[in-house]
Parts: sequence; structure tokens; C-alpha cells
Amino acid sequence: MIEKIISGGQTGADRAALDFALKFFKPHGGWIPKGRNAEDGSLPDKYQLQEMPTTSYPARTKQNVIDSDGTLIISHGELAGGSAYTRKMAMKQGKPWFHADLYKLPTFQAAIIIEEWISKNGIEALNVAGPRASKDPSIYGLVTVILELVYNLEIANDDRPERSLYNVMETDRPQKIDLPKTVKDAVDRLIGELSLKDKTTIANMAEDELITLQTTLGSYIGNEFGIWSGNRDLLYSCKLLSRDVHLDPDYIPPLIIKELWKRLRESHKLRVVKD
Repeated sequence: MIEKIISGGQTGADRAALDFALKFFKPHGGWIPKGRNAEDGSLPDKYQLQEMPTTSYPARTKQNVIDSDGTLIISHGELAGGSAYTRKMAMKQGKPWFHADLYKLPTFQAAIIIEEWISKNGIEALNVAGPRASKDPSIYGLVTVILELVYNLEIANDDRPERSLYNVMETDRPQKIDLPKTVKDAVDRLIGELSLKDKTTIANMAEDELITLQTTLGSYIGNEFGIWSGNRDLLYSCKLLSRDVHLDPDYIPPLIIKELWKRLRESHKLRVVKD
């Protein structure tokens, strides 16, 4: 399980990892070139990175590999530049490393593989690397989502009491049954599984708050409803609803969550009672 995040402080993948650590109260650290320089200026003091005695980026990269139990590199496509050098250093130091190519892996599938890799290799201090924001403007958001998914998967796979997803399932997970074939089936299934408290909570959320359910309830939907294993009937139903024939499977959980929210607002929304 991840106990500490190590990263180099650059914009993009590095910064997303550090912000993840701050959000979830995980210890963080790592090395940054002398002067705390990044492409957006001096790295703020809230990031507790140590300065190298040199301005060399390769020296910083090597030291972060050495000080971690394993290195995760997330990118779109083949590694190049600093990311390729990070892999080279991990191999040279004999440290576990994994490259998640998001052109080949949907975000949830990447998170599943990463969580298994972390567990298998006993990685507690995780070094996270990848392209800077100027090279890949979308990488910050994707690394954030993946690390949060990994965090929730670690909880879900842990034997401790807090392993539930979102705190939505108050009873043991039901045995595997037929996968839902339509969006309506999926919503019906969720309504049958959620507690009254959870249904009321979701019903009274604002629409723009639904995104907070993506890494928890969304993960549950993706895994349990066969989205990541190719539930073609449900995918087809979602394409019809969204009117998008090219709908990516990653967008199915939020679509189902929104339909669940609409249904629950009809039956579980709290109403103000006037005197």
C-alpha cells in the first residue's frame, strides 16, 4: 500500500502526484534541482521537496528512483526525454517500475493494474513520474484520477473495515448475478443495493458534485457491471442515451451516476417544510 509519494516537482504528472499526497494526507517528498525551479516558476514551499546541490534534472531523477521502492510512469504513448531517463534509472538501480501508456489502457484498467503491481512488489514509497504540463496538458488530471482510483482500490482490497467503496454499500457485496443490459437496469440495480441514507445523500447533491462519486461509486459501477470487461449490451444502451456512437467506456460510470441521480431526485430529495 502507498505510504509515501515521491516526485520531482515538475508540472504535469509530478505535481499531480504531490497534490494527491496533500489531498489524502499522505507523506510526500523527493528531490528537486537546486533553486526549486519548474517550468511554472519556483516550486511553492508547501511541497516538501529537498533541493539537490546541482541544477541537473537527471541527477534529481536518479535520486528519486533510489529513494523510492518503485517507480510509476504515466504517459500517452512511448516514453521520451525525462520519462525515458526515469525508466532507464529504475532499470539500472534494479528497482521495480511500471509504465502506464494511456493510449493503450483506459484509466480504470490502468488503476487496477497499478494497484496490483504496487501490492505484488510491496511498494510503500512510490515515485511518480511522467511528462510535464507543456508536453501533455491533460496528464495532470489523468494522473490525479488514476492515483485516486488506486487509493480506493487499495481500501477495497484491504481486509480492514473501511474497505467499502464510497461508504455506499452497508451490507456485504452481493453474489455475482447477470450483468445489467441497459442504463435502466443499471440504475435499478444500484437503487436496490444502496442504503436509504446513501440514496438520500446522492439525491440531494448538486449536479456538479456528482464528479466526486467517480472514483468510488464510479469504480464500483465499472467493475461490477462489466464495463471494463466488455458488457456490450450496456455500452450500446449508453451510446443510445448519449447519442454518441464513439462513447468511451470511461464515460459510462458518470453517465449512469447522473441517471441514478435524476431518478433519486424524484423520490428521495429532501423538501423544505414551511411553518
